[in-house]
Amino acid sequence: MYLNKTPELLKPLASDLVWDLPTTEKVMYVTFDDGPIPEVTPEVLEILKQYNAKGTFFCVGNNAALHPELLKRILAEGHAVGNHTYSHKNGWNTTQFAYLRDYQKCQDLLGTKLFRPPYGRIKRQQVNALKKRTRIIMWDVLSGDFDQNISPNKCLQNTLKHAKEGSIIVFHDSLKAKDRMLFALPRFLHHFHELGFRFEAIRPGDIN
Repeated sequence: MYLNKTPELLKPLASDLVWDLPTTEKVMYVTFDDGPIPEVTPEVLEILKQYNAKGTFFCVGNNAALHPELLKRILAEGHAVGNHTYSHKNGWNTTQFAYLRDYQKCQDLLGTKLFRPPYGRIKRQQVNALKKRTRIIMWDVLSGDFDQNISPNKCLQNTLKHAKEGSIIVFHDSLKAKDRMLFALPRFLHHFHELGFRFEAIRPGDIN
C-alpha cells in the first residue's frame, strides 16, 4: 500500500523532513532511488540531458561502490547525489546502531548533505539522530514505477496528475522499475517542459 501523492495534512506532522520545496516558480525536482546501476542509470542520464534537466540520485552505497564510474558521471553532468544507506536498510526493521552504521558507511563514500530513507521507512529516533547531520528528503509525488502490478502508462499518469511547482518526484533507476520508469520519465519531462517548467537538482542551500 502506498500513496502517489503525499497528503498535505501529513507534512506539518513531520516538518523536520523535506517533502517538497514550495515555490511560485515553474520548477520541479526529479529524484531517483536505488542506483546507480549500468543497466538503467546511463539511460536515465541520457533522457535528462535531452531536456537539460538536473536530477538528484539517492544512491545505495553498495551500488555506488560497485560502479564508481557512474557516480562520477552523475556528478560530472551536474546532478546531485544523496545517501540511501549502504545496503538499502528498512529503518522500521533495523536497530538504531545498525541503521546509523549503514548510513555512515554510505556517507563515507558519498559525502553528501542529503539522505532519503529506503521505502520512506524511518523511526522517529533515527530521524532525530540523522537530522543533526543531514537533510532528510522525502517526496511529494511517488510515481509507483516499482509496482509491478501497474502499467507504464499508469505510472506516467500518477506523475502528471499530482506534480506541481516545487514537487519532489520519485522514480527508480533499478531493474525492477526499469520498464515503467523509462516509459514514464521522458513523457513526464516532455509534458512539463512544454508547460515551461525546468527541472533542478536538490541542493542543501535551497532548503529552508
